[in-house]
Amino acid sequence: MVELFVSAFVTFFVVIDPLGCAPIFAGLTKDHPAAETRAMAFRSVAIAAAVLLFFGLLGEGLLKALGISLAAFRVAGGIMLFLIAIDMVFERRTARRETRAQTIDAEHEDISVFPMAIPMIAGPGSIASTMLLAARSTGIEQSATVLAALAANLLLTLIALLAARRLMRLLGYKIEAMLTRLLGVILAALAAQFVIDGISISFQV
Repeated sequence: MVELFVSAFVTFFVVIDPLGCAPIFAGLTKDHPAAETRAMAFRSVAIAAAVLLFFGLLGEGLLKALGISLAAFRVAGGIMLFLIAIDMVFERRTARRETRAQTIDAEHEDISVFPMAIPMIAGPGSIASTMLLAARSTGIEQSATVLAALAANLLLTLIALLAARRLMRLLGYKIEAMLTRLLGVILAALAAQFVIDGISISFQV
């Protein structure tokens, strides 16, 4: 179970990217009062948690209803995560996030639903990861382990959002960019493993 928790935790940490969400949140809430900023941080994580829990619990049934095999979803999800990993390594993901953030008028808009909860926290990568890891889990213990890893990452994300301004002063953008590239390489390896698992299952006789 420890191995499963570590694997799920790393996967969620990379795709949710709490450290990557922090500077965007800090920029979007720079003109908001402290109390309102804290409330938006809690709402963002709560909404993202509800979305990810929905796909984690009901995603497999949704796939079956659409006639999609778990093996096919693993391959598709692995490819999607690999593309996200490439964006992280070459810093294209951060640029897109910043561009998306610039379209929001932070002084007048509640950014807890969009863009923070969806798609920055509960985006395609984290939704696909949740469904993939839930589909790979057999039994209540493994499912609970995956959900615990997800909950731990959401808690880290909440802490990062609440401390976003102080965190960015501490880390700086250069260190944050270095961590993003390193995590992108790890995500690429995890994505390749998802594809290998999906193909292996497909060709089992």
